[in-house]
Amino acid sequence: MTETTSGPARGSRAKGGKAKGLRIERIHTTPGVHPYDEVEWERRDVVMTNWRDGSVNFEQRGVEFPAFWSVNATNIVTSKYFRGAVGTPQREHSLKQLIDRVVKSYRAAGEQHGYFASPADAEIFEHELAYAVLHQIFSFNSPVWFNVGTTQPQQVSACFILSVDDSMESILDWYKEEGMIFKGGSGAGLNLSRIRSSKELLSSGGNASGPVSFMRGADASAGTIKSGGATRRAAKMVVLDVDHPDVEAFIETKVKEEEKIRALRDAGFDMDLGGDDITSVQYQNANNSVRVTDEFMRAVESGSTYPLRGRMTGEVVDEVDAKGLFRKMAEAAHVCADPGIQYDDTINHWHTSPESGRITASNPCSEYMHLDNSSCNLASLNLMKFLQDDDEGHQSFDAARFAKVVELVITAMDISICFADFPTQKIGETTRAFRQLGIGYANLGALLMATGHAYDSDGGRALAGSITSLMTGTSYRRSAELAAVVGPYEGYARNSDAHNRVMRQHSDANDAARRGDDLDTPVWDAATAAWRDVLRLGTKNGFRNAQASVLAPTGTIGLMMDCDTTGVEPDLALVKFKKLVGGGSMQIVNNTVPKALKRLGYQPEQIEAIVEHIAEHGNITDAPGLRLEHYDVFDCAMGERSISPMGHVRMMAAAQPFLSGAISKTVNMPASSTVEDVEEIYLQGWKLGTKALAVYVENSKVGQPLSAKRKDEKETEESEPEKVIEYRPVRRRLPKGRPGITTSFTVGGAEGYMTANSYPDDGLGEVFLKMSKQGSTLAGMMDAFSIAVSVGLQYGVPLETYVSKFTNMRFEPAGMTDDPDVRMAQSIVDYIFRRLALDFLPFETRSALGIHSASERQRHLETGSYEPSDDELDVEGLAQSAPKAETVGEAKEKAKEEAKAEGVGDAQAPTPAPGGAHNSTELMEMQLGLNADAPLCFSCGTKMRRAGSCYLCEGCGSTSGCS
Repeated sequence: MTETTSGPARGSRAKGGKAKGLRIERIHTTPGVHPYDEVEWERRDVVMTNWRDGSVNFEQRGVEFPAFWSVNATNIVTSKYFRGAVGTPQREHSLKQLIDRVVKSYRAAGEQHGYFASPADAEIFEHELAYAVLHQIFSFNSPVWFNVGTTQPQQVSACFILSVDDSMESILDWYKEEGMIFKGGSGAGLNLSRIRSSKELLSSGGNASGPVSFMRGADASAGTIKSGGATRRAAKMVVLDVDHPDVEAFIETKVKEEEKIRALRDAGFDMDLGGDDITSVQYQNANNSVRVTDEFMRAVESGSTYPLRGRMTGEVVDEVDAKGLFRKMAEAAHVCADPGIQYDDTINHWHTSPESGRITASNPCSEYMHLDNSSCNLASLNLMKFLQDDDEGHQSFDAARFAKVVELVITAMDISICFADFPTQKIGETTRAFRQLGIGYANLGALLMATGHAYDSDGGRALAGSITSLMTGTSYRRSAELAAVVGPYEGYARNSDAHNRVMRQHSDANDAARRGDDLDTPVWDAATAAWRDVLRLGTKNGFRNAQASVLAPTGTIGLMMDCDTTGVEPDLALVKFKKLVGGGSMQIVNNTVPKALKRLGYQPEQIEAIVEHIAEHGNITDAPGLRLEHYDVFDCAMGERSISPMGHVRMMAAAQPFLSGAISKTVNMPASSTVEDVEEIYLQGWKLGTKALAVYVENSKVGQPLSAKRKDEKETEESEPEKVIEYRPVRRRLPKGRPGITTSFTVGGAEGYMTANSYPDDGLGEVFLKMSKQGSTLAGMMDAFSIAVSVGLQYGVPLETYVSKFTNMRFEPAGMTDDPDVRMAQSIVDYIFRRLALDFLPFETRSALGIHSASERQRHLETGSYEPSDDELDVEGLAQSAPKAETVGEAKEKAKEEAKAEGVGDAQAPTPAPGGAHNSTELMEMQLGLNADAPLCFSCGTKMRRAGSCYLCEGCGSTSGCS
């Protein structure tokens, strides 16, 4: 049974007398109106299957959610967070019940511990908190939704740091404590550097085993328990100091296991992640990191030696070449992504409580860094909810409202520590004494793109830095206000000088930061005012919290908030996979793309053409009318134009000075990266002031699932040759009299005529193209081209095949046309086949190709969703594809509902997703011909994607780390 501890809030009275409580102001709500009453609710059925075998993983019908929540968010919240046995009256069935269970618990605890000035303030707090969750403005971390308001222990923290000393009793306690945390579904990290090395002697005279030896037992325990009793691996971090005598063995642990994986794979064993034989490999359940000092990094730069010291005496046991050891770290990370690196002096330079102990480790995802035997509860804000456009199309970030929401969330997070339970007594005592919080954000990548900022740009970094500074400054200001009401944290008195020193460091970094443009400058101004208040109020009141902010992966809760990007990450790709309410799926161009193009000054016609190009190709390369200087705005984490590794590091460095903790992020590096490139990343991470880094070189790890394409190819190669039967096409000529359409057109100033003739029973049969300047080379080529196309059509080549091949072909003449349905064309051929698609292809087919009429596009821009008219629907096609019991009219209505179910604002009209795609990662792989090198989800079988240092499943919300 998990040991839990709980107790009352300490310091419930302010200095100098009776606590008065906080006055809570309204942000979004209206007096006398409950937030639920302002929302349209609907009933939905949640049925989640494993696509590999078709089995149903989860089913609950008739759940109640707001109409604007996506299918994915509905599925994940219902399956992950609703409490009670499915099929019983006790099972939650409405989002209202979930929010009430949590929010009312927070209100009750706040009232009990004296946080509010009056019952009216408590009610405003409850309504504002409910509104913010309901409208996906922010979310608490997963343990809050799992546990708060239930009969089980009220654990609210997802991140834990443990400690272990050089004794067998302490080592066995480590195994036990870590196991109990895994059982509860969370992750933990610790530093093993107190354990004496294998080069030192025991008191009995024998040689010590060393920390690497004890890692085996912990790894086996983690692999056996797994996380939360589920099928995914446990999340853990193991840290070792760079001066530990066993540091080289620590660095090489996973490298040697990677060699074992290769040998076993080549021998025919199943070594994919989740395979039957992967369990024979050790050290796979932890992220490893080496803790380096400034002294070591300077020795690397100078090429000098560095001492390794015994754990018991501190004496020098050995000396190593610093550059050589650093090289081994980079070589190991290049091969298997481990170890990461943590910069010890930088971390402790920003430590608010050094008198109570050094920061020696982090949680598994590396964002929480504080005292040993402590925990952190997280919450993240959805940045896109604060981007606003005025009537003239001017964008701004609502800094004032953002700050108010931060104050609200910080208040709630601190209240949760008053009633929270913890896995061990030591963790409970430390957390109550220091009250560590971890507010952060998601959707930064989407915000930057939507505002026309490249992720790797000075403007993008300025906006990210300003928002981070405002968030942390506002958090500490509220922490000082809370200290006046319910008292500072217990450890503050001992650490007051250090805490206020760190506040001045944050403020100085804010003042020194580079301002960018009209978007970030007002945010910097608000942040500056917040830090001035922090310095003033902190000196007067002290602080309620030793830590305020981190940047977490925001995996499952990011999906709950319908975020396009997680944490500090850029967008994965420009095209997304979306599930439909009525079943099925579609692909859409990111909402942020049209916003970005509008911000960059493109006209509606140009935006339409660029978005159509992205819908078809999955990237912006050669998009019509897109200027080269704007390409980098649309760079993503993967694809043809992926962000450079240093671009990721520079973004981390822009945010780090304004965070209490650190940043969960892996720096993706292309497969062509060298060991020297990894060394440079680790070196620059230190120089730029980040606290921790991890790298991943594409295709480096062996234990990754083969793509479906490669498996199919392998199976085909190994199969027996089959007897080939040759079928020859037969030409179907048109009759003497046939219906036709003649269209005059102009493309880039070149005039021409097109006559398209059909078979009497429908279907295009021939095309004639005549250019105005007869006898020219262009006219002759168009004449020959039209004959070739006509013959192909008569031999049975589908028109959609021609359309898919020839649209977006680029050559002169190109440019504006006189056709309202095709405003811009990249060539005459591009125009011809777009016009033929509009005239002869059914709506579903051309929509899948990203080709729409002017009226269709206009309706989409006006309504924010796509609803074809009756004339634009393929009635005959619907009748043939509909079930026998379904009439043509019913089929049409169903098609309309499917098309408009997931309205996507200003983005391109949705098109059906390829049948082989089950989420955005797989869609991106199919469009761009890439292998994302991510594991398959153990719950539903779909391919996961990176979220910080962890992996996230878009299909069911499962994560490979702490959520």
